[in-house]
Parts: sequence; C-alpha cells; structure tokens
Amino acid sequence: MELAYIPSPSSGVLYLGPVPLRGYAFCIIIGVFVAVWLGNKRWIARGGRAGTVADIAVWAVPFGLVGGRLYHVVTDYQLYFSEGRDWVDAFKIWEGGLGIWGAIALGALGAWIGCRRRGIPLPAYADAIAPGIAIAQAIGRWGNWFNQELYGRATDLPWAVEITSSADGRMPGTYHPTFLYESLWCVGVALLVIWADRRFALGHGRAFALYVAGYCAGRFWIEYMRVDEAHHILGLRLNNWTALLVFLLAVLYIVLSARKRPGREAMVEPGAGDGEGPAADARKTDGDTPAEDAPAEDAPAEGTTDDVKGAETSGKPGKLDKPGKADKPEAPAEPEGAEEPEESSEPEESKDGAGSAKKG
Repeated sequence: MELAYIPSPSSGVLYLGPVPLRGYAFCIIIGVFVAVWLGNKRWIARGGRAGTVADIAVWAVPFGLVGGRLYHVVTDYQLYFSEGRDWVDAFKIWEGGLGIWGAIALGALGAWIGCRRRGIPLPAYADAIAPGIAIAQAIGRWGNWFNQELYGRATDLPWAVEITSSADGRMPGTYHPTFLYESLWCVGVALLVIWADRRFALGHGRAFALYVAGYCAGRFWIEYMRVDEAHHILGLRLNNWTALLVFLLAVLYIVLSARKRPGREAMVEPGAGDGEGPAADARKTDGDTPAEDAPAEDAPAEGTTDDVKGAETSGKPGKLDKPGKADKPEAPAEPEGAEEPEESSEPEESKDGAGSAKKG
C-alpha cells in the first residue's frame, strides 16, 4: 500500500525564457509584501500615517536580508569554506540559507535608522509590524519546500514530505515536514500577538517581544526535530541554544517594560494628528473639530449680518431684534393741538441708492 505524503517539486526553478523564477525568492518577496501591508494597517490604527511602514521597510528589509545571510554563512561556514566548496556560493541567497536571528537583529538596525530619520520610536514601529513578520516567516518557510531542505526525521505519517533529491548528502525518502510545522506555528504566533495586543493594549515594544518569545518557543522543538547538519553544544543544536536565550531575554523585557512603562504610547508619529493623516480623519469622523476651525460662540448666525447692519443704519430693529406683535409697545398719545410735521424737503434717493432713512 502506497503511503500518503506531501510531494516535493522536481525543481525549485521555473524558466521564463532565459529568466529563472525561483520559488525560494518568490516566497521571500511575497512574505515581505504581506508584512508591509499588515504592518501598515496596524500602524494607521495606532495613529500613524499611511506609507510610513513601507518607507521604513526600505531600510529594514535590505539590512534584514544581509543579516540573515551573514548569520547563516557564519554558523554554517563549512558549507562554503571547507575543502571542495566554492566560497562564491555564500552570495547565492536564492539557493536558500537565511538565519532568522541575524535577519531580525540587522533588520532592527535598519528599522532604527529609518525611524530615527522620521522621529518615530522604534518600539512602537516594532509592535505594529510584529504579526506581519510572523506571517512573512510562515510564507517564507515554503521556500524550503521548493529547495527540498530543512526537513526532520524520517516518518511514514500521512503528512510526511517526500524528498527526491540526493544532492548535498540528502537521502530520498519521507520525512517530517518541519518547514510546514514552523509555517503553521508562525501563523499561530501572529494570531496570538494580534489578540494580546487588542486585549491588553501592548505598547513600548511588548507586542514585538511577545512575537519573539512565541516564535522561540516553537523554534526550540521544531529545531530539535531537524536532521540537517548543524553545530552542537552539550547535545543541543546551536539554534536550540539561541532560541532558548532569546526566549528568556524576550520574557524579561516584557516583565521589566510593563513595570517601567505601562500602557501604550499616546503618539507614535509626530504630526500625524495635526490636521492631516488618519488620526485627524478619525477625529473628524467622531465629530471633534480643531479649535481653530470651531465657530466663535458670539458670532452671529448665517444670514443675520445684513439685518443687524440694517438696524444700525436705519434706527429700527433688525430681524434679530424686531419685537413680536405681543411685545410691540403702544404708540404714545399725541398731544392735542399738535401740528402735523412738515414734509421733508430732502430729495429722495435714487432707485439705485441705498434708500432713505424713512425706507430703511
């Protein structure tokens, strides 16, 4: 009876004429776009401007790629600098090999540069993009499936991945799909961070620290299942020790940060709420009006200015001050023998004029 399994692609490269389209690279690119999209939505919800996440990602992504590659090359130097190896392969990033630890570390440096140029606190930016990074990792792990790499121990489970390549010491067979385990775990971490951020209003980098701690917890047991070549310390793979250390640091940061700076940042981007940007739009939607745009309390209502002016020039009350019938004062009785007033000798104003005092 033939066992069920996840088939691997026969090749990780498709050719569009002379142009190679590599599955690993596509997964990385798609992950970056999803991370920026989700981070932008969260940044706007925090009161920042649209497009800021993408602007800072221009710094963070290249730094992250370089950092991820450096970590991989340094920790697996034997793959590139041992006898029979070609050191030029260290630059072939499309063939796989990105260490998440180096990617996050150097990517954070690039993000810090971008944030500093815009006067934005790095912890607030990190909180906004944390779930997006986890989703990007979930997508990027499928690049390992295209390259038939980073699988676990042999198994006959129905969801085992079939390895057909025998290059670089691989042995064809069915193995635990650790790339799939990590992909699903990263999706769960992203959902955890989104929920916790809404429930507890995480701020000052605590949402990002929760992502780091959650990822490290999963990476520890997934790394323990892998069978690819790696350095070992006291019986554990190097990445196991790295995951354990980073997990402890992330938890320590959450505890200390919550004590020292509880709550969430009131403002994440300077000027985002001053008359422009999503914060200002949200305020207008809620019915709040900036002080400079609010009408003065003593200003006359629209359409009454001319009436008031007419009352001042004619000596009679305007529409605002005109008494009603019930309030109209009685005319004083004329004394007996009073003479009729003589008609005014003043010439009447022309029809184009402002009108006489009697007509006012």
